[in-house]
Amino acid sequence: MGAEQTVDEFIAAFGRKDLEGAMALVAEDCHYDNVPIGDMRGHTAMREFLGPMFGSSGPLEFEVHRQACTGDVVFNERTDKFVMKGKQIALPVTGVFEVHDGRITFWRDYFDNGMFMSQLKA
Repeated sequence: MGAEQTVDEFIAAFGRKDLEGAMALVAEDCHYDNVPIGDMRGHTAMREFLGPMFGSSGPLEFEVHRQACTGDVVFNERTDKFVMKGKQIALPVTGVFEVHDGRITFWRDYFDNGMFMSQLKA
């Protein structure tokens, strides 16, 4: 599976709320940088961070609007839709992924934390 297909399947796993399927596409030592919140490394930290989104009762969707791939690097512009603390969140995000040997080794998301916090407090 190429880099773009790996990222596509990773994002599709979010829509299915399939945490195990998503994590299977991530390298054990993956570096995940959630820019306004902080960065983390490895499956354990990523599971702790992502688990509440997958476990919520509401929908979980990463709607990709644009995506480009060059070699092992995939960029996408998307709207992440999920429920947190009972609030529906729709957040514009730009993501950068590096994929090696069919696994995501680096993932960085950029978004406006003020927009996120205003939706969380609404």
